[in-house]
Amino acid sequence: MMFRSQIVGCGAYLPERIVTNEELATRLDTSDAWIRQRTGIGQRRIAADGELTSDLAYHAARQALERAGMNGNDLDLLVLATATPDETFPATAVKVQARLGMTRGAAFDVQAVCSGFIFALAESGPMQRGILSTHLHSDGRQHDILYVDGGPSSTRETGYLRMQGREVFRQAVHHLSSVVDEALAANGLAPSDIDWLVPHQANTRIIEAVGRKLGLDAEKTVLTIERHANTSAASIPLALDEAVRDGRIRPGHIVLMEALGGGLTWGASIARW
Repeated sequence: MMFRSQIVGCGAYLPERIVTNEELATRLDTSDAWIRQRTGIGQRRIAADGELTSDLAYHAARQALERAGMNGNDLDLLVLATATPDETFPATAVKVQARLGMTRGAAFDVQAVCSGFIFALAESGPMQRGILSTHLHSDGRQHDILYVDGGPSSTRETGYLRMQGREVFRQAVHHLSSVVDEALAANGLAPSDIDWLVPHQANTRIIEAVGRKLGLDAEKTVLTIERHANTSAASIPLALDEAVRDGRIRPGHIVLMEALGGGLTWGASIARW
């Protein structure tokens, strides 16, 4: 038996504290102009002391459930995409499960860094009105161009992010263009059929380069990086929720989502809203 499902609600949550580029420049050797030119970021949200990933996820999930007219008891599966879990184990998803009042089914985490949301969507399977297809890839040979040099089995510390920026840019444009072509071909679509591109909000230059290479209309791209910065696996759902709430994404629209993250991991998903 084939089960068909649809997207019935989305939600988002952002911490209250806003840190602007100007504030960063008071304690770091940088400037608003330098950051905007290279990334497109103008500000970012910072979690409050004691505010955990599970807290952020709970508030977003509760909002999605409310908009869908559902509650935790209606859920059978909860997939949480994060590179910053509350604890080494158990999965952060089970904490959210408990807070939502979900008492059946299963909850687990997915760790694909910035591609995490796309990888999590793959758990839903194809939908008639919803996710049309999802395409996932990874290449561990590219580990060293983007990683955090820490972990409980090595340094036992969180570590620091290490990135070869130029190479990440090159790989991102190549892989994202390729996987978008793959997704379009799988659904018999052309770039002109896409109503909205909702990309991972990592860097405006990457987003613009991919759009140009694919011939996608820039006005059809949902951009939130200026206000949200790079929120890793959360960036696509935050942008998606904003575009749904402000009326840009409407029923029947074809939405293309794509992301690349450390690993390397990358993927794309096409949905009919």
